[in-house]
Amino acid sequence: MSSRAKLFHTTPKNHVFHRVIVSSLVLLLSCTPASGEQTPHKPLVTKLAKDPITSLYTITVKADKSPLLLDLAGSLVWSTCPPPSSSHSNVASQSGPCGGAASQQWPRRCPHVEPGSGCACAGNPVTRECSTGGLTSFAMSANTTDGAMELPPEESFAVVGACAPGSLLRSLPAGATGVAGFSRRPLSLPSQLAAQRGFGGKFALCLPDFATLGYGDVPPDPYFTPLLTNPANAAGYYIPVKGISVSWHEADAPAALIRGALDLDAATGRGGVVLSTATPYMIMRPDVFRAFAKAFDAAITRGKKNPTSTVKRVVPAPKPFELCYKGGFPMLKRPVGPGGMLVEGEPAVVVGGKQLENNLLVFDLEKQVLGFSVPLDFRMSSCRSTSFFGN
Repeated sequence: MSSRAKLFHTTPKNHVFHRVIVSSLVLLLSCTPASGEQTPHKPLVTKLAKDPITSLYTITVKADKSPLLLDLAGSLVWSTCPPPSSSHSNVASQSGPCGGAASQQWPRRCPHVEPGSGCACAGNPVTRECSTGGLTSFAMSANTTDGAMELPPEESFAVVGACAPGSLLRSLPAGATGVAGFSRRPLSLPSQLAAQRGFGGKFALCLPDFATLGYGDVPPDPYFTPLLTNPANAAGYYIPVKGISVSWHEADAPAALIRGALDLDAATGRGGVVLSTATPYMIMRPDVFRAFAKAFDAAITRGKKNPTSTVKRVVPAPKPFELCYKGGFPMLKRPVGPGGMLVEGEPAVVVGGKQLENNLLVFDLEKQVLGFSVPLDFRMSSCRSTSFFGN
């Protein structure tokens, strides 16, 4: 869809853009051209899957092939566990990993689904429930990649994770046995593999199809934007955004936001723009949504008429949406969703999984930057067209 929203940031020295596809929108973020060293280690590559019911993503890296929910903000790996045995033993509570898990205790003040004991707090990012449990070692496996193809056979490895009760699986994708945290915390899956395999804290996602752990090839036409640290949510990936503009067939409409509306408050941790794979769609704080909705409607109204597409506003809009449009787009690869959704609270904007799809996202946790490819839709391509898995 040619309607697009631009989230932008300017600097005194330059004004450079990179883009993230947003269903019918595109985010443009502050960035600088990519340059950097490539790791000599072969990364791991694994398939992802999108659950049709929850619209959330799972990763299959456990040796038993049971899927885990992929959570960008997750502090650790957790799963349901069988009783301790020779193949499954708990990590001692006085150990280093247990000390690290105890210091994280995410999420704070969450409702516990079951009383438990142990050093780790496993959290469900969908229901916001949690459970305290012990740490164990999970057997895992994945293929390596040369950047173009997956290389057989699978390599086996193990990571430390938390045991959790089955009741904590509520609202996760069908068949999921837990969560794979992908945050910058030391017990997340990428952080543990970085320490084990010398990856240097780099991983890449191309939703909804694959993930590479250990970086991989630099994406085509890459740009990088800084990753910000939220003192109230150190696990989250926040990005600097200064404004929103909506474009539709040569009509541009900037959102009338107050100065600093999208800024992250470094003292309180409020506001900001954060990426999330545990949220299916973009959600906005009410003041941001209202400004965006007006800009979106203005751009649609003023844009040039396109003979190959028709867009009409639906009045009244079905609840809970404030704006709803009906249109046909011959080249559209994905269904058209709402321009945004109202949400009370913080942060200012949550960029959901749908808005991250079909972009190669490269997270460099050493340099604290996020790399973006040009949206693959613009190349008439997709994450699925990669040759990793013989497609």
